[in-house]
Amino acid sequence: MENILVIFITTVFIATIFNVVLKRFEIPTIIGYIFAGLAISYIFGLQHIETEELNHIAEFGIVFLMFTIGLEFSVAHLLRMKKEVFLYGFLQVFVTGLVFTALGHYLFDLESKSAIVLGFALALSSTAIVLKILNENAEIHSGYGRITLGILLFQDLAVIPILLMISIFTSHTASISLLLLRTLGSAVIVFLILFVFGKMFIERFFNWITTANSEEIFLIAVLFIVVSASFIEHLFGFTYSLGAFLAGMTIAETKYKYRIESDLVPFRDILLGVFFVTIGMQIDLRTIVDYWYIILGLLAGIMLLKAMIQFALLYPFVQIRSNFKSALALFQIGEFALAVFALAFQNRLIDETTNQIMIITVVLSMILTPFVLKNIKTLADKLFREPETEVIMKSTGFANHIIIIGYGPIGQKVAKKLKKAGMPYIIIEHEMDLVKKGEEEGEKIFLANAMQRQTLEALGAKRACAVIVAMENASKIRQICEALVSLDPNINAIVKVRNESHKKIIESFGIRHIIVASEEMAELLTKEALTCELKQN
Repeated sequence: MENILVIFITTVFIATIFNVVLKRFEIPTIIGYIFAGLAISYIFGLQHIETEELNHIAEFGIVFLMFTIGLEFSVAHLLRMKKEVFLYGFLQVFVTGLVFTALGHYLFDLESKSAIVLGFALALSSTAIVLKILNENAEIHSGYGRITLGILLFQDLAVIPILLMISIFTSHTASISLLLLRTLGSAVIVFLILFVFGKMFIERFFNWITTANSEEIFLIAVLFIVVSASFIEHLFGFTYSLGAFLAGMTIAETKYKYRIESDLVPFRDILLGVFFVTIGMQIDLRTIVDYWYIILGLLAGIMLLKAMIQFALLYPFVQIRSNFKSALALFQIGEFALAVFALAFQNRLIDETTNQIMIITVVLSMILTPFVLKNIKTLADKLFREPETEVIMKSTGFANHIIIIGYGPIGQKVAKKLKKAGMPYIIIEHEMDLVKKGEEEGEKIFLANAMQRQTLEALGAKRACAVIVAMENASKIRQICEALVSLDPNINAIVKVRNESHKKIIESFGIRHIIVASEEMAELLTKEALTCELKQN
């Protein structure tokens, strides 16, 4: 017992130190956990220990990873992004998976079942890393951001059939056709239990649990639902992880979804940390020494091939610059591929050497990803410049109108309000996908770069009633303000910024109308609170 506590304390200490250091280089905590697992495996001599308990701990981490994916799954969101999810996502996963399967089978002489599992696992990208950085860069609603998000959502769905393949391939009791038939029948039964009965039961169950008015009891109830759903799924021949995913989806349909999400954030991250620590414990440094040339070759080959396949597949559908950026964003191998490799290794679909080589390759690809995403604009500029303005560079006759710069979520709402008020307006947007969306909605929208003076001049910025800068990217907002002021300091510019520090930068250009998002939200919240009726004693 004391030895276990020493290992636990050492692991937490090392993981904390690693993550603090790696965070300075914008490397995700996943990598810190893996390094911590690697360190303790050599400190305590655990690298050659094969225990049933360690496998259970690893699968427990996978269970909660799948639960969080299910909890965040939104059917409504998918329906709004049908093309990005079901067309682009399907093409990327299916074609990339087939290509890697063929290469694994014919080039590396892998057995067919192993090649299929590895091939489709390599088609997955890192949802956690990519979406986190897109949010930090305020690019989640950009043209390439929507494409990237849609493909990642489909990849999360594709995890389910990949896990099913492992179950089918490792069964030795029946033919594949019979297994598929049984799987379909079991799936129908599980669906009825978890979605029909479960949906009716869970809502009432949590209504009863909340009468205790205890956060501790509520969290225990959530864990009970997750583990029970996983166990039911396992009884019918599926993985624990699939049950957790369905449990998350079922809870996501209830009014308790957001409470559970907020309560589980630290708990979820710790459990994911446990999983990645166990992955780190499985890394053998001798594999790196013995097979470093294979690992580096696979790393370069997989990332380059993934990006090229996606770029080629989406070329007929997507503006070339957005296509290139989304291909770069998804060129890495995702964290769930590690989970697939772990299950495949446990079920003897891949040998230890192959498992080690793939784990190290995945980890290295994830380490490289934050650096690429932080510099993705610079990389795109080297090959595909920002779209040049398609506006005829002469006076257009626009006057007494409003110019909206940016057709993201804010720009779309501003346009709707101006249209309702009967005000004349035009929109400038440099992302082709958003321009197409505006055209489909009947907007007068121009594909142009608002950071160029000639664009602003051609669209009558000097004669406009107002120029509304409705963008999220702080760097682009600054450059647009520079262009506006250099064209005419008296232009009535209205700019939305995120915080006070950003406001000070924009004020230095002489912009008078600046909306600070955090201040406006605080004011609205306070206003609503003050208009509430006082409770009667």
